[in-house]
Amino acid sequence: MVAKGLRSTRHPILAHLIPIRRCNLSCRYCNEYDDFSKPVPLEVLARRLDLLAGFGTTVITISGGEPLLHPELDDVIRHIRRHGMIAGLITNGYLLTAERIQRLNRAGLEHLQISIDNLQPDEVSKKSLKVLDRKLQLLGEHADFHVNINSVVGSGINHPQDALVVARRALELGLTSTVGIIHDGEGQLRPLSPAEQEVYRTIQAMGKRSYARVNHFQQNIALGLPNNWRCRSGSRYLYICENGLVHYCSQQRGYPAIPLEQYTPEHLRKEYYTKKSCAPYCTVSCVQQVATVDFWRDPQTIEGPRLVSQPLVQISTPAG
Repeated sequence: MVAKGLRSTRHPILAHLIPIRRCNLSCRYCNEYDDFSKPVPLEVLARRLDLLAGFGTTVITISGGEPLLHPELDDVIRHIRRHGMIAGLITNGYLLTAERIQRLNRAGLEHLQISIDNLQPDEVSKKSLKVLDRKLQLLGEHADFHVNINSVVGSGINHPQDALVVARRALELGLTSTVGIIHDGEGQLRPLSPAEQEVYRTIQAMGKRSYARVNHFQQNIALGLPNNWRCRSGSRYLYICENGLVHYCSQQRGYPAIPLEQYTPEHLRKEYYTKKSCAPYCTVSCVQQVATVDFWRDPQTIEGPRLVSQPLVQISTPAG
Protein backbone atom coordinates (compact mmCIF):
# COMPACT_ATOMS: atom_id res chain seq x y z
CA MET A 1 0.00 0.00 0.00
CA VAL A 2 2.70 2.47 1.02
CA ALA A 3 4.96 1.59 -1.91
CA LYS A 4 2.13 2.10 -4.41
CA GLY A 5 1.27 5.40 -2.73
CA LEU A 6 4.86 6.61 -2.94
CA ARG A 7 5.15 5.70 -6.63
CA SER A 8 2.14 7.76 -7.72
CA THR A 9 -0.12 10.48 -6.32
CA ARG A 10 -2.85 9.93 -8.90
CA HIS A 11 -4.95 7.31 -7.08
CA PRO A 12 -6.83 7.11 -3.76
CA ILE A 13 -4.99 5.16 -1.08
CA LEU A 14 -8.03 4.63 1.15
CA ALA A 15 -11.78 4.90 0.68
CA HIS A 16 -14.36 4.59 3.43
CA LEU A 17 -17.56 2.96 2.17
CA ILE A 18 -20.84 3.19 4.10
CA PRO A 19 -23.19 0.27 3.30
CA ILE A 20 -25.73 1.21 6.01
CA ARG A 21 -26.23 4.24 8.24
CA ARG A 22 -28.33 2.41 10.85
CA CYS A 23 -26.67 1.30 14.09
CA ASN A 24 -27.79 -0.96 16.91
CA LEU A 25 -26.23 1.42 19.47
CA SER A 26 -26.61 5.16 20.15
CA CYS A 27 -23.34 6.39 21.66
CA ARG A 28 -23.79 9.99 22.78
CA TYR A 29 -20.67 11.37 21.08
CA CYS A 30 -21.30 9.77 17.67
CA ASN A 31 -22.76 11.70 14.73
CA GLU A 32 -22.46 8.90 12.16
CA TYR A 33 -25.59 6.80 12.69
CA ASP A 34 -29.39 6.67 12.69
CA ASP A 35 -31.91 4.05 13.81
CA PHE A 36 -33.98 3.62 10.65
CA SER A 37 -31.93 3.53 7.42
CA LYS A 38 -32.18 0.53 5.13
CA PRO A 39 -29.08 -1.24 3.75
CA VAL A 40 -27.71 -0.03 0.43
CA PRO A 41 -28.49 -2.76 -2.16
CA LEU A 42 -25.59 -5.03 -3.03
CA GLU A 43 -25.69 -4.19 -6.74
CA VAL A 44 -25.37 -0.48 -5.91
CA LEU A 45 -22.40 -1.10 -3.61
CA ALA A 46 -20.79 -3.30 -6.27
CA ARG A 47 -21.01 -0.47 -8.82
CA ARG A 48 -19.41 1.92 -6.35
CA LEU A 49 -16.60 -0.54 -5.67
CA ASP A 50 -16.07 -0.97 -9.41
CA LEU A 51 -15.67 2.80 -9.75
CA LEU A 52 -13.25 2.97 -6.81
CA ALA A 53 -11.23 0.12 -8.31
CA GLY A 54 -11.16 2.04 -11.58
CA PHE A 55 -9.49 4.92 -9.75
CA GLY A 56 -6.80 2.50 -8.54
CA THR A 57 -7.90 2.62 -4.89
CA THR A 58 -5.74 0.44 -2.64
CA VAL A 59 -7.78 -0.01 0.56
CA ILE A 60 -11.53 -0.09 1.22
CA THR A 61 -12.65 0.25 4.84
CA ILE A 62 -16.31 -0.56 5.46
CA SER A 63 -17.93 1.49 8.19
CA GLY A 64 -21.33 2.80 9.22
CA GLY A 65 -23.58 2.96 11.16
CA GLU A 66 -22.96 -0.65 12.04
CA PRO A 67 -21.86 -2.54 8.91
CA LEU A 68 -22.61 -5.98 10.37
CA LEU A 69 -26.29 -5.06 10.08
CA HIS A 70 -25.96 -5.26 6.28
CA PRO A 71 -27.34 -8.67 5.23
CA GLU A 72 -24.92 -9.04 2.30
CA LEU A 73 -21.76 -7.71 3.92
CA ASP A 74 -19.78 -10.87 3.08
CA ASP A 75 -20.53 -10.37 -0.61
CA VAL A 76 -19.38 -6.75 -0.37
CA ILE A 77 -16.06 -7.94 1.08
CA ARG A 78 -15.71 -10.58 -1.64
CA HIS A 79 -16.27 -7.91 -4.29
CA ILE A 80 -13.51 -5.78 -2.77
CA ARG A 81 -11.11 -8.72 -2.80
CA ARG A 82 -11.98 -9.66 -6.41
CA HIS A 83 -10.60 -6.26 -7.41
CA GLY A 84 -7.39 -6.95 -5.47
CA MET A 85 -8.12 -4.18 -2.96
CA ILE A 86 -7.47 -4.55 0.78
CA ALA A 87 -10.68 -5.04 2.80
CA GLY A 88 -11.10 -3.55 6.29
CA LEU A 89 -14.07 -3.28 8.65
CA ILE A 90 -14.93 -0.97 11.57
CA THR A 91 -17.60 -2.45 13.86
CA ASN A 92 -18.88 -2.05 17.40
CA GLY A 93 -18.49 -5.82 17.77
CA TYR A 94 -21.88 -6.55 19.32
CA LEU A 95 -23.01 -8.87 16.51
CA LEU A 96 -19.86 -11.00 16.36
CA THR A 97 -20.14 -14.73 16.98
CA ALA A 98 -17.73 -17.56 16.19
CA GLU A 99 -19.77 -18.41 13.10
CA ARG A 100 -19.90 -14.75 11.99
CA ILE A 101 -16.12 -14.41 12.36
CA GLN A 102 -15.57 -17.55 10.30
CA ARG A 103 -17.78 -16.13 7.56
CA LEU A 104 -15.64 -12.99 7.53
CA ASN A 105 -12.58 -15.24 7.20
CA ARG A 106 -14.08 -16.95 4.17
CA ALA A 107 -15.10 -13.64 2.61
CA GLY A 108 -11.46 -12.49 2.70
CA LEU A 109 -11.53 -9.74 5.32
CA GLU A 110 -8.02 -8.53 6.14
CA HIS A 111 -8.47 -6.06 9.01
CA LEU A 112 -11.10 -5.40 11.68
CA GLN A 113 -11.26 -2.71 14.33
CA ILE A 114 -13.41 -2.27 17.43
CA SER A 115 -13.32 0.87 19.56
CA ILE A 116 -13.92 0.25 23.28
CA ASP A 117 -14.71 3.30 25.41
CA ASN A 118 -14.88 2.07 29.01
CA LEU A 119 -14.86 -0.95 31.32
CA GLN A 120 -18.53 -0.65 32.31
CA PRO A 121 -21.31 0.68 30.05
CA ASP A 122 -22.52 4.17 30.97
CA GLU A 123 -24.81 6.92 29.67
CA VAL A 124 -22.24 8.00 27.06
CA SER A 125 -21.27 4.64 25.54
CA LYS A 126 -22.28 0.98 25.72
CA LYS A 127 -19.04 -0.11 24.02
CA SER A 128 -17.52 -1.45 27.21
CA LEU A 129 -15.01 -4.18 27.92
CA LYS A 130 -17.58 -5.88 30.15
CA VAL A 131 -19.90 -6.37 27.18
CA LEU A 132 -17.25 -6.98 24.51
CA ASP A 133 -14.63 -9.08 26.28
CA ARG A 134 -16.19 -12.35 25.09
CA LYS A 135 -16.25 -10.96 21.53
CA LEU A 136 -12.53 -10.22 21.79
CA GLN A 137 -11.90 -13.77 22.97
CA LEU A 138 -13.80 -15.12 19.95
CA LEU A 139 -11.73 -12.92 17.64
CA GLY A 140 -8.53 -14.17 19.25
CA GLU A 141 -9.66 -17.77 18.76
CA HIS A 142 -11.19 -17.62 15.27
CA ALA A 143 -10.09 -14.58 13.25
CA ASP A 144 -7.67 -15.13 10.38
CA PHE A 145 -7.58 -11.35 9.82
CA HIS A 146 -5.74 -8.67 11.79
CA VAL A 147 -7.74 -7.28 14.72
CA ASN A 148 -7.05 -3.90 16.34
CA ILE A 149 -8.72 -2.62 19.50
CA ASN A 150 -8.90 1.15 19.87
CA SER A 151 -9.29 2.58 23.38
CA VAL A 152 -10.00 6.24 24.12
CA VAL A 153 -9.12 9.05 26.52
CA GLY A 154 -10.27 12.65 26.74
CA SER A 155 -13.42 14.66 27.34
CA GLY A 156 -16.39 12.60 28.56
CA ILE A 157 -14.26 9.65 29.66
CA ASN A 158 -14.65 9.46 33.42
CA HIS A 159 -11.95 6.89 34.10
CA PRO A 160 -8.89 7.30 31.84
CA GLN A 161 -7.28 4.21 33.37
CA ASP A 162 -10.00 2.17 31.63
CA ALA A 163 -8.17 2.70 28.33
CA LEU A 164 -5.05 1.09 29.74
CA VAL A 165 -6.99 -1.96 30.93
CA VAL A 166 -8.60 -2.31 27.48
CA ALA A 167 -5.23 -2.05 25.72
CA ARG A 168 -3.62 -4.65 27.98
CA ARG A 169 -6.52 -7.04 27.49
CA ALA A 170 -6.24 -6.70 23.70
CA LEU A 171 -2.54 -7.55 23.77
CA GLU A 172 -3.16 -10.45 26.16
CA LEU A 173 -5.49 -11.97 23.54
CA GLY A 174 -2.94 -11.54 20.73
CA LEU A 175 -4.63 -8.49 19.19
CA THR A 176 -3.09 -5.05 18.56
CA SER A 177 -4.01 -1.84 20.35
CA THR A 178 -4.21 1.86 19.54
CA VAL A 179 -5.46 4.87 21.48
CA GLY A 180 -7.70 7.75 20.37
CA ILE A 181 -8.72 11.12 21.80
CA ILE A 182 -12.28 12.40 22.23
CA HIS A 183 -13.29 16.02 21.69
CA ASP A 184 -15.63 17.75 24.11
CA GLY A 185 -19.34 18.12 23.30
CA GLU A 186 -18.77 21.24 21.17
CA GLY A 187 -16.06 19.60 19.08
CA GLN A 188 -13.26 21.53 20.74
CA LEU A 189 -9.88 20.14 21.65
CA ARG A 190 -9.34 19.93 25.38
CA PRO A 191 -5.74 19.24 26.42
CA LEU A 192 -5.36 15.95 28.24
CA SER A 193 -4.78 16.08 31.98
CA PRO A 194 -1.45 14.77 33.33
CA ALA A 195 -3.14 11.46 34.26
CA GLU A 196 -4.69 11.14 30.77
CA GLN A 197 -1.36 11.97 29.11
CA GLU A 198 0.36 9.24 31.13
CA VAL A 199 -2.25 6.67 30.02
CA TYR A 200 -1.93 7.90 26.44
CA ARG A 201 1.88 7.58 26.43
CA THR A 202 1.80 4.15 28.05
CA ILE A 203 -0.62 2.72 25.47
CA GLN A 204 1.38 4.26 22.61
CA ALA A 205 4.47 2.44 23.84
CA MET A 206 2.71 -0.93 24.08
CA GLY A 207 2.40 -3.76 21.62
CA LYS A 208 3.33 -4.40 18.02
CA ARG A 209 4.00 -1.72 15.45
CA SER A 210 1.54 -1.44 12.57
CA TYR A 211 0.38 1.21 10.10
CA ALA A 212 -2.55 1.89 12.45
CA ARG A 213 0.04 3.18 14.93
CA VAL A 214 1.30 5.89 12.54
CA ASN A 215 -0.20 8.50 14.83
CA HIS A 216 2.52 11.04 15.66
CA PHE A 217 -0.01 13.80 14.88
CA GLN A 218 -1.79 12.92 18.13
CA GLN A 219 1.06 14.42 20.15
CA ASN A 220 -0.18 17.95 19.48
CA ILE A 221 -3.84 16.90 19.77
CA ALA A 222 -3.13 15.60 23.28
CA LEU A 223 -1.86 19.07 24.20
CA GLY A 224 -4.69 20.92 22.44
CA LEU A 225 -2.29 22.32 19.82
CA PRO A 226 -2.72 22.59 16.02
CA ASN A 227 -0.90 20.40 13.51
CA ASN A 228 0.85 21.60 10.37
CA TRP A 229 0.05 19.07 7.64
CA ARG A 230 -1.48 18.73 4.17
CA CYS A 231 -4.87 17.04 4.18
CA ARG A 232 -5.38 15.11 0.93
CA SER A 233 -9.04 14.20 1.50
CA GLY A 234 -11.10 14.15 -1.66
CA SER A 235 -8.06 12.72 -3.44
CA ARG A 236 -5.91 10.22 -1.56
CA TYR A 237 -8.75 9.60 0.90
CA LEU A 238 -12.42 9.37 -0.09
CA TYR A 239 -15.50 9.02 2.13
CA ILE A 240 -18.43 7.49 0.21
CA CYS A 241 -21.69 7.90 2.11
CA GLU A 242 -24.73 5.64 1.85
CA ASN A 243 -26.12 7.95 -0.86
CA GLY A 244 -23.03 7.43 -3.02
CA LEU A 245 -21.66 10.96 -2.57
CA VAL A 246 -17.95 11.68 -2.17
CA HIS A 247 -17.14 13.70 0.96
CA TYR A 248 -13.87 14.86 2.52
CA CYS A 249 -14.44 12.66 5.59
CA SER A 250 -17.09 11.52 8.06
CA GLN A 251 -16.94 14.88 9.85
CA GLN A 252 -17.18 17.01 6.71
CA ARG A 253 -20.16 15.40 5.02
CA GLY A 254 -21.40 17.96 2.51
CA TYR A 255 -18.02 18.78 0.94
CA PRO A 256 -17.67 18.32 -1.98
CA ALA A 257 -20.73 15.98 -2.00
CA ILE A 258 -20.29 14.93 -5.63
CA PRO A 259 -21.84 11.62 -6.78
CA LEU A 260 -19.15 8.99 -7.17
CA GLU A 261 -20.40 8.30 -10.71
CA GLN A 262 -19.51 11.90 -11.58
CA TYR A 263 -16.18 12.01 -9.78
CA THR A 264 -13.25 12.20 -12.16
CA PRO A 265 -9.43 12.13 -12.10
CA GLU A 266 -9.65 15.91 -12.41
CA HIS A 267 -11.52 16.05 -9.10
CA LEU A 268 -8.82 13.88 -7.52
CA ARG A 269 -6.07 16.21 -8.71
CA LYS A 270 -7.89 19.38 -7.65
CA GLU A 271 -8.54 18.11 -4.12
CA TYR A 272 -4.96 16.88 -3.82
CA TYR A 273 -3.85 20.52 -4.08
CA THR A 274 -6.76 22.01 -2.07
CA LYS A 275 -6.17 23.30 1.49
CA LYS A 276 -8.72 22.20 4.09
CA SER A 277 -9.28 24.88 6.74
CA CYS A 278 -10.27 22.27 9.36
CA ALA A 279 -6.92 20.48 9.06
CA PRO A 280 -4.98 22.08 11.97
CA TYR A 281 -7.32 20.65 14.63
CA CYS A 282 -8.41 17.52 12.77
CA THR A 283 -8.55 14.26 14.73
CA VAL A 284 -9.63 11.95 11.88
CA SER A 285 -6.64 9.66 12.06
CA CYS A 286 -7.27 7.67 8.87
CA VAL A 287 -7.05 10.89 6.83
CA GLN A 288 -3.90 11.94 8.68
CA GLN A 289 -2.28 8.54 8.17
CA VAL A 290 -2.97 8.60 4.44
CA ALA A 291 -1.57 12.13 4.17
CA THR A 292 1.70 10.96 5.73
CA VAL A 293 2.62 9.33 2.40
CA ASP A 294 2.59 12.73 0.67
CA PHE A 295 3.57 15.08 3.49
CA TRP A 296 6.98 15.76 2.00
CA ARG A 297 5.81 16.73 -1.48
CA ASP A 298 3.45 18.99 -3.43
CA PRO A 299 2.38 22.05 -1.40
CA GLN A 300 -1.33 22.87 -1.56
CA THR A 301 -2.02 26.02 -3.58
CA ILE A 302 -5.85 26.02 -3.87
CA GLU A 303 -7.94 27.59 -1.11
CA GLY A 304 -10.82 25.32 -0.11
CA PRO A 305 -14.18 26.05 1.57
CA ARG A 306 -14.32 27.32 5.15
CA LEU A 307 -14.66 24.25 7.34
CA VAL A 308 -14.61 23.57 11.08
CA SER A 309 -13.78 20.40 12.96
CA GLN A 310 -16.79 18.48 14.26
CA PRO A 311 -17.14 16.49 17.52
CA LEU A 312 -15.99 12.92 17.10
CA VAL A 313 -13.94 10.12 18.46
CA GLN A 314 -10.58 9.62 16.85
CA ILE A 315 -10.61 6.29 15.07
CA SER A 316 -7.46 4.47 13.99
CA THR A 317 -7.89 2.02 11.12
CA PRO A 318 -5.56 -0.04 8.91
CA ALA A 319 -5.00 2.98 6.78
CA GLY A 320 -7.43 4.87 8.79
